[in-house]
Amino acid sequence: MSADASFDGLFEAVPDALLLVDGDGRIVQANAQAERLFGYAPGELLGKDVEALIPSAARERHRGYRQSYMARPHVRPMGVSGQSLIGLRPDGTQFPVEIALSPIGGAHGPRYLASVRDISETQRARQALVRARYDALAARIGQLALEAQDESGVVDALPRLLADALDIAAVAVLFVSGDRQSVEIRASVGLDEDAAAPALDEAALLADIGGGETRVVDDFAAAASRFPLRAAAGSGVLVPLFDRGRPMGALLARAPRPRHFDHDALHLLRSVAHLAAAFVQRRRTEEQLAHSQRLDAIGQLTGGIAHDFNNLLTVMSGSLQLLELECADTPGAGELIASALRSAGRGAELTGKLLAFARRQRLSPRAVDVPALLRDVESMLKRTLGDSVHLHVECAGPLAAAYADPSQLEAALLNLALNARDAMPRGGEIAVEASAYEVAARPGGDDDGELAAGDYLRILVADTGRGMAPETLARAMEPFFTTKEAGRGSGLGLSMVYGFAKQSGGDLRIDSALGYGTRVELFLPAARAPAAAPAPPGGAHAPGRGETVLVVEDDAAVRAIALAFLRASGYRAAAVASAGEALRYLAGDGEAAAMFSDVMLGEGMNGKALAAAARRLRPGLPVVLTSGYETETADADEAFDLLRKPYRREQVAAAIARAIGPRREGG
Repeated sequence: MSADASFDGLFEAVPDALLLVDGDGRIVQANAQAERLFGYAPGELLGKDVEALIPSAARERHRGYRQSYMARPHVRPMGVSGQSLIGLRPDGTQFPVEIALSPIGGAHGPRYLASVRDISETQRARQALVRARYDALAARIGQLALEAQDESGVVDALPRLLADALDIAAVAVLFVSGDRQSVEIRASVGLDEDAAAPALDEAALLADIGGGETRVVDDFAAAASRFPLRAAAGSGVLVPLFDRGRPMGALLARAPRPRHFDHDALHLLRSVAHLAAAFVQRRRTEEQLAHSQRLDAIGQLTGGIAHDFNNLLTVMSGSLQLLELECADTPGAGELIASALRSAGRGAELTGKLLAFARRQRLSPRAVDVPALLRDVESMLKRTLGDSVHLHVECAGPLAAAYADPSQLEAALLNLALNARDAMPRGGEIAVEASAYEVAARPGGDDDGELAAGDYLRILVADTGRGMAPETLARAMEPFFTTKEAGRGSGLGLSMVYGFAKQSGGDLRIDSALGYGTRVELFLPAARAPAAAPAPPGGAHAPGRGETVLVVEDDAAVRAIALAFLRASGYRAAAVASAGEALRYLAGDGEAAAMFSDVMLGEGMNGKALAAAARRLRPGLPVVLTSGYETETADADEAFDLLRKPYRREQVAAAIARAIGPRREGG
């Protein structure tokens, strides 16, 4: 038997498909297995270019690989490349194959033997194993999310888990800053461990994350567009992380080999990105809720303290005022009493700030022209901030009016600007910007954090100061918390602004990082219609004419001050300690031209309920309420004058005179 006959017999006996190719890439011999595998009739493969058996999209690349191999031929067994090719049949069917190559010499010049094997079933088995491994990894990450105590418990573990599972060089978890101007690498492997590691392009990162789409580059060497991870070779993927539909960061992965990320790898990265984003969103929501609940609890505590403290200040201030009358002719006494009264006034200002934080202050909201108010604030601040601080005030387009208390809004902006100045001891820039802000309604709940759906005015105060560490930022709005040195601040500025924003139906948000300054966003509801102009203040009120005023106050010391003030102002006064006693007095024949009652009366009926019940017993009875707890004191159909504690004697007299004035005029 000749050598050629032996070769032909062996050629047909081998179970794999065999193709013999010449130096030009044409098929010069094919066994029956090859014809069956590729779907050709006997003899049809002869003379065809071997690239005809490959899908058109891969032919040019395969031709380059073939020419490179033929220039340096060697035996290449199956499976050593780690990649498979796709075979093509005449009917368009595609299927995965593996190929072994061997150079063969002969009389007709160099020949190259390709042994081809259909690996459809093998590939399906491999894919099943890979998918099972990926599913197990996703389940492990889900378990981590359940067990983690904080955000870092999951985020820090992701890069190493994904790098090992995907056998890749680099993975990073990235988050965008609150102002969306920078990107923070929260956790990574392969980016900072090696001096030769590829660098991140922050501008490209911000653009790609903002686009909200998965970005895949199969080959860095051939990529026409910029990828956030600069590398000379390999492949990369960027998968965005979403927070309520808005990109908040990304998962970035790089492999040293081109086309490394197949369908299953991309599916794993997307699944992990969804898990991580959901976990981070849930943790942040929980932290916001816990922070809000903590602030609410502190608010209730401070509100109660402010109420008791205002009662003490009322007694102190009232006693000093009465002493002032008694000692008018005593040399030196007036100055001492005036000094003590000023201290009591400062105490009242302090409790006012506490009540602002506790959302217990009484607001007088109306439509506020924000650009006009900002112009007034700007002129005031330019005289206050100093030459080293540059102030920029800007209003974006025509703005609707804000529905807020204008004096409290002005105080809030001054507080924020002065805080910003104090964060820049060597000077810097403060930007104040006002713009419209809309919260769209979404099915299923809260729309934008703690803002309900609707139209708002957003006022941003940003500085270029030193910024705050995370632990400082977490406590920034708590009352009496301050990082300033002794004597430079009470720690009530931000807490007052926070309480004002919340009580006004808006919100306050702070974003800060050490070395990057601080951004404070104040949201206030837009006014639906212009508010009526406030009534001009009335003139001096006439003194009492001996009318009897019923005083209702559960604190004996405060009650004594109220009685003394009324009697000194020309009124007679009757006093009771509870709502029940007051109603019994009014139900009988007790004389009362007006009632002066505290809002907080201990157990039982409060002052507001008492006022309504008193009006039922004596229709038209003039009522003046007082409180150190500035809650909303009137129903929609009732209007009672409210006097804040600690009050001055003149204020009590004026309030009672206003209340009974119509009766005097009618009488």
